[in-house]
Amino acid sequence: MITVTNLTKRYGTVTALDNVSFIAQPGLVTGFLGPNGAGKSTLMRCAVGLTRPTAGEVTVLGRPYAAISNPAAHVGILLDASAQHAGRTGREVLALGALAMGIDKHRVDDVLDLVGLTTKEAKMRVGQYSLGMRQRLGIGHALLGNPEVLILDEPANGLDPHGIHWMRGLLRGFADRGGTVLLSSHLLHEVQQVADRIVMIGLGRIVADGSIQELLSEGQDLEQMFLERTMSTSREGYAA
Repeated sequence: MITVTNLTKRYGTVTALDNVSFIAQPGLVTGFLGPNGAGKSTLMRCAVGLTRPTAGEVTVLGRPYAAISNPAAHVGILLDASAQHAGRTGREVLALGALAMGIDKHRVDDVLDLVGLTTKEAKMRVGQYSLGMRQRLGIGHALLGNPEVLILDEPANGLDPHGIHWMRGLLRGFADRGGTVLLSSHLLHEVQQVADRIVMIGLGRIVADGSIQELLSEGQDLEQMFLERTMSTSREGYAA
């Protein structure tokens, strides 16, 4: 479970997150949907301790991320696939992750197979990878410790249609086994295909939160709702 409570983040006079609250439940894929600059990445960075909030908090599995022992073994994270070390091979990236987590090195082969990176691709340096291959490697790193929670920022970025279909199935299976998934995207169609619940954010504020059925019951097309609610929030005092 991920619990976001009254989360606010200001950079000087600019407010990136404004009193944001929602819960991502176990067994569900929660789609965190908003246009670029809405505050999605800021919230995820707060969730994993990379950015300190101005007020409020995020707890993961009932505790702040920093208070979890060996957190990478419990919480899988993908924030920026391009941040992987370009000079290491894909296998080395995963092997170092396994070493840091204290897990069996044989898990690396399982993960490479799971994310569809071949033996040849695993021996390539990450600097030679396409964006889609980096995304697969990043998702693999997030899954390395058999976590209970996944926090993924735009994981479909760079994936081809086959890769997107694969990712949807992977996340659906993870949630169906009781895992918690928080998935951010700026693409409504992509979120709608996999999410059980959608949290819409516009310019740092939550503008809708509910299951797809609950949101549709409001009598408004989801695309229309997304465009109207995320773009109608006052821009005064907000950052991209």
